Amino acid sequence: MGETEAFADEVRRATQGESSAFSELYRRTRPLVARLVAGFGTLDADEVEDVLQESYVRAFRGLPRLKEAGAFTPWLLTIARNRARTKLERRTALRRMEDTLADPEPESVPALPPALQVERDIAVVRQLIAELPEGEEKKTVQLFYLEGQLSAREIAEQLGVGKSTITMRLERFRGRIKRELLQRVLAGRWE
Repeated sequence: MGETEAFADEVRRATQGESSAFSELYRRTRPLVARLVAGFGTLDADEVEDVLQESYVRAFRGLPRLKEAGAFTPWLLTIARNRARTKLERRTALRRMEDTLADPEPESVPALPPALQVERDIAVVRQLIAELPEGEEKKTVQLFYLEGQLSAREIAEQLGVGKSTITMRLERFRGRIKRELLQRVLAGRWE
């Protein structure tokens, strides 16, 4: 059995899942693949190692799709070349993004101080309560949120209903407020 045929046999055995065949393919091809990847001069040693590992993982996972066992080495080299290019492209894109983030353009509108933001938020909630249709739900919400002195049980006693009714009204209001606030935030406006 010749050298080429023995190598093709290792590829076939690896395709069938024999771990010793994977090891032998790795041992025989690693120096060639490492030289190719190291030829991408701007990759450091860790990046070269990452590319090697990614290349072998992809190649070994894709072995069942390889039509000709003799084409393994050129196929593996193509995978390694593509992985190295991708690594360089990602690094370049990351550097561009870091440069952009390192020198952000100043904001055109200064942020509101936290105390003013809280006041603004409270004003929005008050406005939403005022917009509620007249009725028991509005009365419940006003007693609980605007007056803020009574518990849900005390409001229930005052209005002559069960505590669960008050709780349900408050939950319904909270759901409505969340939707409204989300819509306003997404629209980028408060008024």
